[in-house]
Amino acid sequence: MIMKGQKISDRYQIIKAIGEGGMANVYLAYDTILDRNVAVKVLRGDLAGDEKFVRRFQREALSASSLTHPNIVEVYDVGEDNGQYYIVMEYVEGRHLKNLIKKRGKLTTSEVIDIMLQIADGMSVAHDSYIIHRDIKPQNIMILENGLVKIMDFGIAMAMNSTQLTQTNSVMGSVHYLPPEQANGKGSTLQSDIYSMGIVMYELLTGSLPYKGDNAVEIALKHLKEPLPSIREKLPNIPQSIENIIIKSTAKNPKNRYIDAREMHSDLETCLLESRANEEIIKLPYPENEETKLKQPKKVVTEEKKEKKEPTKKKKEIEEEGMEVLAKQITKNDLKKQNKLLIVLASILTILVVAITTVVVLIPKLTINKELNVPDVTGYTIDDAIKTLQDAGFTVASDQQRIASEEIELGKIVKTSPLANTKRTKGTEVTLWISEGDTKITLEDYKGLNYLEIKGKLEALGIQVLVEKKDSNDKNIEENMILEQKPAANEKVAKGDYVTLYIPNVDKYPDFTNGSYTYNDVVDYLKKYEVTVNKVEQESKKTPGIVIGQSREKGSRIVKGTSITITVAKKALEEDDKEPNDDICTGDLC
Repeated sequence: MIMKGQKISDRYQIIKAIGEGGMANVYLAYDTILDRNVAVKVLRGDLAGDEKFVRRFQREALSASSLTHPNIVEVYDVGEDNGQYYIVMEYVEGRHLKNLIKKRGKLTTSEVIDIMLQIADGMSVAHDSYIIHRDIKPQNIMILENGLVKIMDFGIAMAMNSTQLTQTNSVMGSVHYLPPEQANGKGSTLQSDIYSMGIVMYELLTGSLPYKGDNAVEIALKHLKEPLPSIREKLPNIPQSIENIIIKSTAKNPKNRYIDAREMHSDLETCLLESRANEEIIKLPYPENEETKLKQPKKVVTEEKKEKKEPTKKKKEIEEEGMEVLAKQITKNDLKKQNKLLIVLASILTILVVAITTVVVLIPKLTINKELNVPDVTGYTIDDAIKTLQDAGFTVASDQQRIASEEIELGKIVKTSPLANTKRTKGTEVTLWISEGDTKITLEDYKGLNYLEIKGKLEALGIQVLVEKKDSNDKNIEENMILEQKPAANEKVAKGDYVTLYIPNVDKYPDFTNGSYTYNDVVDYLKKYEVTVNKVEQESKKTPGIVIGQSREKGSRIVKGTSITITVAKKALEEDDKEPNDDICTGDLC
């Protein structure tokens, strides 16, 4: 265990432990060179001692460090210090989507689409570079207080791919999101990430997982064989367009899924349009069992005949078969196929020998002393930055990125990707981030204004607006009036940032005279508003005890601490029971 105050590679000073998992410990640390907080993930125990895994981990993590996108946790550095292998990442303060689901249960449709759009946007950048995450799940997705989504663990997920399917314990946390082709021992493709994204979307909408079981094998088999439960059975009012996205993304046959995350993102962008609400249910063009059919040993066919005599044996065989599938189909073939198997194994052995020779002998020779420091060109002109980077042995990407900056002058360099002062091999391509100047807008004081008007103005500027209700006792405040705002007036926000507008939580009086309310019903209804209820009785032909009048009109606002008078029906007296009327003159006295 790394202690507080300890330095890793004489650079990253540990502040505190912030997470612990089966494969790594995560620490909040201070980068003493770049003066910023970072998250440092340190490999644990058996993984750190597995040379093959460590090499893959370093290679894949370095590949992931090339991904730069607002919805991806940026990888800054990968290294080793006294036998401890670590990865340094952007530190973000937020919570996992899994924690949000546990707290909230299912999310609203608009919230889910917003989250999925961000996930798909980040994954689009990865898929454009043909980088596959392989472990998309809510535990690997962070959501910040402002609603920004961050995808984590690219390098680690890719490195784990080679071993996780043979280790039931390590795959258990991810098996709920495991694509059928991975459960069947086949390789991952871009469509594998799409399947996992579809399962995450299903869970966000329903608050539950589609497949459950007592162990990883049972769940994996359900991914392989069982159709996904219909989301419209749980959420009848959900638009067909959204169910279609889930059907397409979670298809058993990868050919039926989206080509990549960018295609899925395009579908998500239009799924809430009214024109798509009642579209027809999607029809998948390819057979669903084409890619997921299990290869069953011959003994299963023989013992199926005994199913009636031994009903429990079938399930056991299926679980054993599933375990074989998860172990990448490592089974003994029939005697007739032994020769073929030996040929295949010999070929694999030859390839492994060549690969190990390459890794152990050739790669170290090629990479030794080739790592260079990326120069810090912050504040340089584009021409000066290009020359400095090229002189240092790097190439400069032709596609440059633009970013708003309050500190860096328009047209000059804000940062590079990979970041300055990180080590990269000679010839690594560096992307320049060029300042667009201060493009932020200063918020005005919106208190007392109509939130619909302000929401429209801010959204037209590219600002995302959240509207929340807040209790207020001021009876003069109008229903759509803004009570507060966050951020406050005179603060600056950039395009894509969130602004929250708080409006009154306006509750209105119902029609107590509709024949269903008694005096006690009205008292109970208004108790939470601390409204005093005064009672008046009036003769009526209506059922005694029923409310027949109210002093405050239906639809008027309920103000805390006020009062209302209601009129309750009482039985009308018969003629004989009525008291004499002194105003009526009879007899001789008139």
